[in-house]
Amino acid sequence: MRLSVVIPAFDEHSTIAEIIRRVRAVDVGLDKEIIVVDDGSADGTREILRTLAIPELKVVLHEKNLGKGAALRTGFSKAEDDSALIQDADLEYDPREYPRLLEPILDGRADVVYGSRFQGGTHRVLYFWHYVGNRFLTTFSNMLSNLNLTDMETCYKVFRRQVLGKIKLKSSRFGFEPEITMKVAKLKCRIYEVPISYSGRDYSEGKKIGWKDGLAAIFHVIRFRFFD
Repeated sequence: MRLSVVIPAFDEHSTIAEIIRRVRAVDVGLDKEIIVVDDGSADGTREILRTLAIPELKVVLHEKNLGKGAALRTGFSKAEDDSALIQDADLEYDPREYPRLLEPILDGRADVVYGSRFQGGTHRVLYFWHYVGNRFLTTFSNMLSNLNLTDMETCYKVFRRQVLGKIKLKSSRFGFEPEITMKVAKLKCRIYEVPISYSGRDYSEGKKIGWKDGLAAIFHVIRFRFFD
């Protein structure tokens, strides 16, 4: 089995080289390919990517910013391996968690694995209302999907290649999270959650998601449950 790590990146010049270094450094007992999709960065991120001579690294450039969901669609289309794992470029999520995330897939129990920030892993203390919003969106998603996830909006998701091959993704921005959750639920995939750590950043450090994305997520939960 091989692993494709898909990294959507937008204006992450201060972290992109470090996250690639961390992904390369982690030993999961599998061959890895790293697919970075630069989503129209204008801060020097793509110039840094052009300087990296790494055999297992694929770099795909979007000429304009299309959104995280669009970047993931591009990344998944380039993935050639048995499983695909999503990794944000901002250092909030630790690649040393990969063995834990992959275990349910490697031992044959799971088709999809979510890494939950709310199951007891170490986390940076930050915004109360972000926490409330995340829990509300997860609960609302669970009500419509009949799942019992604790963290629908987590970045860390791992998919067997066969699962992604059955799904046509449409969301271009942060609607990806409710969309993929509804679609793996409809496919009746075997979904597992594992606890992960989380080193969240604040807005002064470049955090991009906001309250408008939360409102949009409610719409996407309804859309992908009933109208797609």
